[in-house]
Amino acid sequence: MTDKRTSTKEKKSTVLARQDDGTVQITFTIPWAQIYKKREETVKELAKNVEVPGFRKGKAPLEKAEARLDKQFVLERALSQILPTLVADSIKEHKLKPAIYPKFELLHAHEDENWQVRATTAELPSFQLGDYGKVVKARKSEDIWTPEKGDPKAKSTEPSREQKENTAIKAISDHYNFTIPKILIEEEINSRLSSLLERIEKLGLSLESYLASLKKTAGELRADYRAQSERAIRLDIVLGAIAEKEEIKVSEEEIASFMNMAKASSQTVSDDQKSTIGSFLIKRKVLEKLTSLV
Repeated sequence: MTDKRTSTKEKKSTVLARQDDGTVQITFTIPWAQIYKKREETVKELAKNVEVPGFRKGKAPLEKAEARLDKQFVLERALSQILPTLVADSIKEHKLKPAIYPKFELLHAHEDENWQVRATTAELPSFQLGDYGKVVKARKSEDIWTPEKGDPKAKSTEPSREQKENTAIKAISDHYNFTIPKILIEEEINSRLSSLLERIEKLGLSLESYLASLKKTAGELRADYRAQSERAIRLDIVLGAIAEKEEIKVSEEEIASFMNMAKASSQTVSDDQKSTIGSFLIKRKVLEKLTSLV
């Protein structure tokens, strides 16, 4: 390899910018010397598995092995080893509480020059939780029949658990109206669209035929998902805040039991999903608490 370590001033820096909706952008300036060093290490590591005619696997001269590697892949691999440390340091320095792992954008990347990478993430919005029980009970008085509302024959049966849960969810969703970071909404929309595409492909349909059956355009479908996503995220945040206030937790046994039930019903779950499952179960407990108030 040709030694192009750098003549550029080695200065690592970060610039943080916050947007009104809670989106956070961190721009990293990474010295070329650091990029170069990590790229060299990456090439040496990858070269161990490169096959070059006339040489045993991993025994070819480094320059010949490097010539058979995809340059873009090498750089991405090198950056993937640099960025996590930079992000962790920045989170600690600025006392951030990111809601999602950052998305990265390469702003400036030239040989023998410092690189610039932008990381975009978001923090959960802050809001006043207040008396959430009062909020739910107020909705109960609107949605659930009581004798003073008129003829008891109109609604003589006790509302179902599902009806009570829907009342609690609607109460929370309508009451709290804080701004949600755009990146969180887009992430949820894309996740829902991805799941939809997977489902309709299994049915042997195309997106076009599915949209035609709904009499909607792709833009209209995305708009629908935007409204649904914003509502779902807002509910999730409020339930999380209630869980924190009430110190609602789940045990390892509860998580294990849920995972076993999921596996028994042929659903795919892994140990990596324990945290997500735990969060889901905690919020289910919160929702049960709210439903009991209806």
